[in-house]
Amino acid sequence: MTRLVPAEWEAHKAMWLGFPSHEILWQEDLIPAQAEVAALARVLAEMGDEHVKLMVMGDEAHKAAQSLLGDVERVEIVDGRFGDIWFRDTGPVYVADDPDEDDLHQAKPIGFRNNGWGGKYALPHDDEVSTQISASDGIEGELQDFILEGGAIDHDGHGTVLTTRQCLLNPNRNPGWTEEKAEAALKAALGARKVIWLGDGMLNDHTDGHVDNLARFVAPGVVACPVAYGRDDPNADVYDATARLLASQTDARGQSLQVVRIPSPGKVTDEDGEIVPASHMNFLIANDCVVVPIYKERPGELAVEALQSLFPERQVVGLSSKAILTGGGSFHCISQQVPLIKA
Repeated sequence: MTRLVPAEWEAHKAMWLGFPSHEILWQEDLIPAQAEVAALARVLAEMGDEHVKLMVMGDEAHKAAQSLLGDVERVEIVDGRFGDIWFRDTGPVYVADDPDEDDLHQAKPIGFRNNGWGGKYALPHDDEVSTQISASDGIEGELQDFILEGGAIDHDGHGTVLTTRQCLLNPNRNPGWTEEKAEAALKAALGARKVIWLGDGMLNDHTDGHVDNLARFVAPGVVACPVAYGRDDPNADVYDATARLLASQTDARGQSLQVVRIPSPGKVTDEDGEIVPASHMNFLIANDCVVVPIYKERPGELAVEALQSLFPERQVVGLSSKAILTGGGSFHCISQQVPLIKA
Protein backbone atom coordinates (compact mmCIF):
# COMPACT_ATOMS: atom_id res chain seq x y z
CA MET A 1 0.00 0.00 0.00
CA THR A 2 1.44 3.38 -1.01
CA ARG A 3 0.95 6.56 0.98
CA LEU A 4 0.09 10.14 0.08
CA VAL A 5 -0.32 13.41 1.94
CA PRO A 6 -3.96 14.48 1.38
CA ALA A 7 -4.43 17.93 -0.05
CA GLU A 8 -5.45 20.54 2.50
CA TRP A 9 -8.80 21.06 0.76
CA GLU A 10 -9.80 17.44 1.41
CA ALA A 11 -12.14 16.73 4.36
CA HIS A 12 -10.81 17.19 7.90
CA LYS A 13 -11.64 15.34 11.07
CA ALA A 14 -10.15 18.11 13.20
CA MET A 15 -7.97 21.21 13.06
CA TRP A 16 -5.22 21.79 15.62
CA LEU A 17 -4.23 25.33 16.62
CA GLY A 18 -1.57 26.61 18.98
CA PHE A 19 -2.69 29.26 21.47
CA PRO A 20 -0.12 31.93 22.51
CA SER A 21 0.74 30.96 26.08
CA HIS A 22 4.20 32.32 26.92
CA GLU A 23 4.41 35.92 28.07
CA ILE A 24 8.21 35.77 27.96
CA LEU A 25 8.02 35.13 24.20
CA TRP A 26 5.09 37.35 23.20
CA GLN A 27 5.47 40.12 25.81
CA GLU A 28 3.09 43.02 24.98
CA ASP A 29 1.77 41.13 21.95
CA LEU A 30 0.49 38.21 24.02
CA ILE A 31 -3.08 39.42 24.56
CA PRO A 32 -3.54 40.75 20.98
CA ALA A 33 -2.14 37.48 19.57
CA GLN A 34 -4.48 35.46 21.79
CA ALA A 35 -7.41 37.51 20.50
CA GLU A 36 -6.40 36.89 16.88
CA VAL A 37 -6.03 33.13 17.42
CA ALA A 38 -9.39 33.08 19.20
CA ALA A 39 -11.01 34.89 16.26
CA LEU A 40 -9.51 32.29 13.92
CA ALA A 41 -10.74 29.40 16.08
CA ARG A 42 -14.26 30.87 16.19
CA VAL A 43 -14.44 31.27 12.41
CA LEU A 44 -13.11 27.74 11.85
CA ALA A 45 -15.72 26.29 14.20
CA GLU A 46 -18.71 28.42 13.20
CA MET A 47 -18.08 28.97 9.48
CA GLY A 48 -15.52 26.35 8.60
CA ASP A 49 -17.31 23.23 9.89
CA GLU A 50 -14.19 22.31 11.87
CA HIS A 51 -13.69 20.57 15.19
CA VAL A 52 -10.98 22.87 16.55
CA LYS A 53 -8.46 21.46 19.00
CA LEU A 54 -6.81 24.44 20.66
CA MET A 55 -3.68 23.50 22.59
CA VAL A 56 -2.78 25.75 25.52
CA MET A 57 0.08 25.60 27.99
CA GLY A 58 -0.41 26.63 31.62
CA ASP A 59 -3.32 27.72 33.78
CA GLU A 60 -3.26 31.37 32.69
CA ALA A 61 -3.42 30.46 29.02
CA HIS A 62 -6.21 27.97 29.69
CA LYS A 63 -8.23 30.67 31.48
CA ALA A 64 -7.63 33.15 28.66
CA ALA A 65 -8.74 30.65 26.02
CA GLN A 66 -11.80 29.71 28.08
CA SER A 67 -12.74 33.36 28.47
CA LEU A 68 -12.42 34.03 24.73
CA LEU A 69 -13.97 30.82 23.42
CA GLY A 70 -15.96 29.18 26.18
CA ASP A 71 -19.23 29.72 24.30
CA VAL A 72 -18.09 28.04 21.08
CA GLU A 73 -19.29 24.44 20.98
CA ARG A 74 -16.84 23.06 18.45
CA VAL A 75 -13.67 24.40 20.09
CA GLU A 76 -11.96 21.93 22.41
CA ILE A 77 -9.31 23.40 24.72
CA VAL A 78 -6.47 20.90 25.19
CA ASP A 79 -3.77 21.30 27.84
CA GLY A 80 -0.33 20.47 26.50
CA ARG A 81 3.35 21.38 26.36
CA PHE A 82 5.02 23.36 23.60
CA GLY A 83 7.72 25.93 23.05
CA ASP A 84 5.53 28.09 20.82
CA ILE A 85 2.48 27.91 18.60
CA TRP A 86 3.96 26.93 15.23
CA PHE A 87 2.26 23.54 15.01
CA ARG A 88 2.54 23.36 11.22
CA ASP A 89 6.25 22.88 11.82
CA THR A 90 6.41 21.01 15.12
CA GLY A 91 3.29 18.87 14.73
CA PRO A 92 2.91 15.78 12.56
CA VAL A 93 2.22 15.63 8.85
CA TYR A 94 -0.61 13.21 8.10
CA VAL A 95 -0.35 10.60 5.37
CA ALA A 96 -3.12 8.38 4.05
CA ASP A 97 -3.46 5.24 2.02
CA ASP A 98 -3.66 6.01 -1.69
CA PRO A 99 -7.43 6.17 -2.36
CA ASP A 100 -6.84 4.95 -5.92
CA GLU A 101 -5.61 1.64 -4.52
CA ASP A 102 -8.00 1.05 -1.63
CA ASP A 103 -11.31 2.39 -0.33
CA LEU A 104 -9.79 2.92 3.12
CA HIS A 105 -8.37 6.43 3.49
CA GLN A 106 -6.52 5.77 6.76
CA ALA A 107 -4.72 8.81 8.21
CA LYS A 108 -1.41 8.35 10.01
CA PRO A 109 0.63 11.07 11.71
CA ILE A 110 4.29 11.30 10.67
CA GLY A 111 6.63 13.15 13.01
CA PHE A 112 10.08 14.53 12.29
CA ARG A 113 13.10 15.66 14.23
CA ASN A 114 13.05 19.31 15.21
CA ASN A 115 16.11 21.50 15.76
CA GLY A 116 14.45 24.88 16.25
CA TRP A 117 14.46 26.06 12.64
CA GLY A 118 18.12 25.43 12.06
CA GLY A 119 19.14 26.07 15.66
CA LYS A 120 17.78 29.61 15.79
CA TYR A 121 14.75 29.07 18.05
CA ALA A 122 15.23 25.86 20.01
CA LEU A 123 12.58 25.88 22.76
CA PRO A 124 11.64 23.30 25.40
CA HIS A 125 8.80 20.93 24.46
CA ASP A 126 8.65 21.76 20.74
CA ASP A 127 10.05 18.30 20.07
CA GLU A 128 7.10 16.83 22.01
CA VAL A 129 4.26 18.44 20.05
CA SER A 130 3.98 15.76 17.39
CA THR A 131 3.63 12.88 19.85
CA GLN A 132 1.15 14.83 21.99
CA ILE A 133 -1.10 15.50 18.99
CA SER A 134 -0.88 11.88 17.86
CA ALA A 135 -1.72 10.62 21.35
CA SER A 136 -4.66 13.01 21.70
CA ASP A 137 -6.06 11.90 18.35
CA GLY A 138 -5.64 8.27 19.39
CA ILE A 139 -3.67 7.41 16.26
CA GLU A 140 -0.31 5.68 16.49
CA GLY A 141 2.34 7.89 14.91
CA GLU A 142 5.62 7.30 13.16
CA LEU A 143 8.86 9.22 13.71
CA GLN A 144 11.26 9.91 10.85
CA ASP A 145 14.94 10.37 11.56
CA PHE A 146 15.48 13.62 9.69
CA ILE A 147 14.66 17.27 10.28
CA LEU A 148 11.61 18.70 8.53
CA GLU A 149 9.08 21.43 9.24
CA GLY A 150 5.61 21.07 7.75
CA GLY A 151 5.63 24.66 6.48
CA ALA A 152 8.60 23.83 4.27
CA ILE A 153 6.46 21.65 1.99
CA ASP A 154 3.09 21.92 0.26
CA HIS A 155 1.05 19.12 -1.32
CA ASP A 156 -1.51 18.63 -4.09
CA GLY A 157 -2.95 15.30 -2.90
CA HIS A 158 -1.45 13.46 -5.88
CA GLY A 159 2.13 13.23 -4.67
CA THR A 160 3.43 16.58 -5.94
CA VAL A 161 5.43 18.53 -3.38
CA LEU A 162 6.43 22.20 -3.48
CA THR A 163 9.48 23.30 -1.51
CA THR A 164 12.40 25.75 -1.57
CA ARG A 165 16.08 24.97 -1.85
CA GLN A 166 16.79 27.73 0.64
CA CYS A 167 15.08 25.77 3.40
CA LEU A 168 15.15 22.09 2.54
CA LEU A 169 18.78 22.03 1.41
CA ASN A 170 20.00 24.39 4.11
CA PRO A 171 22.96 22.79 5.94
CA ASN A 172 21.48 23.95 9.26
CA ARG A 173 18.77 21.27 8.87
CA ASN A 174 20.17 18.08 7.34
CA PRO A 175 23.88 18.57 6.52
CA GLY A 176 24.90 16.97 3.25
CA TRP A 177 21.41 16.83 1.78
CA THR A 178 21.22 17.11 -2.00
CA GLU A 179 18.06 17.31 -4.06
CA GLU A 180 18.32 13.57 -4.65
CA LYS A 181 18.69 12.74 -0.95
CA ALA A 182 15.84 15.07 0.01
CA GLU A 183 13.55 13.62 -2.64
CA ALA A 184 14.31 10.07 -1.50
CA ALA A 185 13.49 11.01 2.11
CA LEU A 186 10.21 12.69 1.12
CA LYS A 187 9.25 9.72 -1.02
CA ALA A 188 9.86 7.21 1.76
CA ALA A 189 8.20 9.25 4.51
CA LEU A 190 5.36 11.03 2.71
CA GLY A 191 4.89 9.25 -0.60
CA ALA A 192 6.21 12.16 -2.67
CA ARG A 193 6.17 11.34 -6.38
CA LYS A 194 7.53 14.61 -7.72
CA VAL A 195 9.27 17.51 -5.96
CA ILE A 196 9.14 20.97 -7.52
CA TRP A 197 12.11 22.99 -6.33
CA LEU A 198 11.73 26.74 -5.88
CA GLY A 199 14.67 28.96 -5.00
CA ASP A 200 14.60 31.51 -2.20
CA GLY A 201 11.70 32.38 0.06
CA MET A 202 10.68 35.78 1.37
CA LEU A 203 13.06 38.40 2.68
CA ASN A 204 13.79 38.14 6.43
CA ASP A 205 11.83 34.89 6.80
CA HIS A 206 13.46 33.31 9.86
CA THR A 207 12.28 29.88 8.68
CA ASP A 208 14.83 30.12 5.84
CA GLY A 209 12.19 30.36 3.16
CA HIS A 210 9.20 28.19 4.04
CA VAL A 211 7.12 27.57 0.94
CA ASP A 212 3.79 28.17 2.73
CA ASN A 213 4.65 31.88 2.65
CA LEU A 214 5.48 31.77 -1.06
CA ALA A 215 3.40 29.31 -3.11
CA ARG A 216 0.43 27.04 -2.36
CA PHE A 217 -1.58 24.45 -4.23
CA VAL A 218 -5.24 25.51 -4.35
CA ALA A 219 -6.48 22.65 -6.57
CA PRO A 220 -4.88 19.83 -8.54
CA GLY A 221 -2.62 21.45 -11.11
CA VAL A 222 -3.27 24.99 -9.80
CA VAL A 223 -0.76 26.96 -7.72
CA ALA A 224 -1.20 30.41 -6.18
CA CYS A 225 1.76 32.71 -5.61
CA PRO A 226 2.03 36.43 -4.90
CA VAL A 227 2.32 39.38 -7.22
CA ALA A 228 3.99 42.48 -5.80
CA TYR A 229 1.78 45.20 -4.35
CA GLY A 230 3.35 48.65 -4.55
CA ARG A 231 6.61 49.76 -6.12
CA ASP A 232 8.48 49.24 -2.85
CA ASP A 233 7.47 45.58 -2.37
CA PRO A 234 10.77 44.02 -1.21
CA ASN A 235 9.89 40.57 -2.56
CA ALA A 236 8.88 41.56 -6.10
CA ASP A 237 11.80 39.76 -7.78
CA VAL A 238 11.30 36.59 -5.72
CA TYR A 239 7.59 36.54 -6.55
CA ASP A 240 8.21 36.93 -10.28
CA ALA A 241 10.95 34.28 -10.32
CA THR A 242 8.65 31.89 -8.46
CA ALA A 243 5.80 32.42 -10.91
CA ARG A 244 8.05 31.90 -13.93
CA LEU A 245 9.49 28.69 -12.56
CA LEU A 246 6.09 27.29 -11.58
CA ALA A 247 4.66 28.06 -15.04
CA SER A 248 7.37 25.86 -16.58
CA GLN A 249 6.59 22.83 -14.39
CA THR A 250 4.35 19.77 -14.54
CA ASP A 251 2.90 17.93 -11.56
CA ALA A 252 3.22 14.25 -10.59
CA ARG A 253 0.46 13.39 -13.08
CA GLY A 254 2.36 15.06 -15.93
CA GLN A 255 -0.06 17.99 -16.13
CA SER A 256 1.23 21.54 -16.69
CA LEU A 257 0.73 23.84 -13.74
CA GLN A 258 -1.62 26.79 -13.89
CA VAL A 259 -0.25 29.72 -11.90
CA VAL A 260 -2.56 32.29 -10.32
CA ARG A 261 -1.07 35.50 -8.90
CA ILE A 262 -2.49 36.83 -5.62
CA PRO A 263 -1.77 40.40 -4.45
CA SER A 264 0.88 40.45 -1.74
CA PRO A 265 0.58 42.61 1.37
CA GLY A 266 3.32 44.81 -0.05
CA LYS A 267 6.01 46.23 2.19
CA VAL A 268 5.21 45.51 5.85
CA THR A 269 7.55 46.60 8.63
CA ASP A 270 7.72 46.14 12.38
CA GLU A 271 7.87 48.89 15.00
CA ASP A 272 11.62 49.22 14.38
CA GLY A 273 11.15 49.69 10.65
CA GLU A 274 12.48 46.24 9.76
CA ILE A 275 10.83 44.39 6.88
CA VAL A 276 8.81 41.38 8.08
CA PRO A 277 7.64 38.33 6.04
CA ALA A 278 3.92 39.15 5.84
CA SER A 279 2.19 36.87 3.33
CA HIS A 280 -1.35 36.22 2.16
CA MET A 281 -0.10 32.78 1.07
CA ASN A 282 -0.27 31.72 4.72
CA PHE A 283 -4.02 31.21 4.34
CA LEU A 284 -5.72 28.23 5.98
CA ILE A 285 -8.12 25.95 4.11
CA ALA A 286 -10.94 24.65 6.33
CA ASN A 287 -13.79 22.29 5.47
CA ASP A 288 -16.20 25.10 4.55
CA CYS A 289 -14.10 28.26 4.45
CA VAL A 290 -10.65 29.70 3.74
CA VAL A 291 -9.11 32.16 6.20
CA VAL A 292 -6.63 34.72 4.90
CA PRO A 293 -4.25 36.67 7.16
CA ILE A 294 -4.66 40.43 6.77
CA TYR A 295 -2.00 43.01 7.63
CA LYS A 296 -3.22 46.05 5.68
CA GLU A 297 -6.80 46.65 4.55
CA ARG A 298 -6.47 47.42 0.85
CA PRO A 299 -4.18 44.64 -0.41
CA GLY A 300 -5.92 42.33 2.03
CA GLU A 301 -9.29 42.93 0.40
CA LEU A 302 -7.79 42.26 -3.02
CA ALA A 303 -6.22 39.00 -1.83
CA VAL A 304 -9.54 37.82 -0.39
CA GLU A 305 -11.31 38.59 -3.68
CA ALA A 306 -8.66 36.77 -5.70
CA LEU A 307 -8.72 33.70 -3.48
CA GLN A 308 -12.52 33.63 -3.46
CA SER A 309 -12.42 33.04 -7.21
CA LEU A 310 -10.23 29.97 -6.58
CA PHE A 311 -12.48 28.53 -3.85
CA PRO A 312 -16.03 29.02 -5.19
CA GLU A 313 -17.48 26.38 -2.84
CA ARG A 314 -15.96 27.92 0.30
CA GLN A 315 -16.38 31.33 1.90
CA VAL A 316 -13.07 33.20 1.94
CA VAL A 317 -12.64 35.31 5.07
CA GLY A 318 -9.94 37.83 5.95
CA LEU A 319 -8.86 38.17 9.58
CA SER A 320 -6.20 40.31 11.23
CA SER A 321 -2.90 38.56 11.86
CA LYS A 322 -0.77 41.55 12.80
CA ALA A 323 -0.03 40.40 16.34
CA ILE A 324 0.62 36.78 15.36
CA LEU A 325 3.08 38.03 12.74
CA THR A 326 5.23 39.56 15.48
CA GLY A 327 6.08 35.97 16.41
CA GLY A 328 7.18 35.24 12.85
CA GLY A 329 4.23 33.49 11.19
CA SER A 330 0.50 33.43 10.61
CA PHE A 331 -2.58 31.20 10.36
CA HIS A 332 -1.13 28.32 8.36
CA CYS A 333 1.94 28.28 10.59
CA ILE A 334 -0.06 27.77 13.80
CA SER A 335 -2.31 25.01 12.48
CA GLN A 336 -2.34 21.37 11.40
CA GLN A 337 -5.32 19.56 9.94
CA VAL A 338 -6.22 15.93 10.69
CA PRO A 339 -7.63 14.29 7.53
CA LEU A 340 -10.99 12.59 7.83
CA ILE A 341 -10.81 8.80 7.81
CA LYS A 342 -13.19 7.52 5.16
CA ALA A 343 -14.47 3.94 5.23
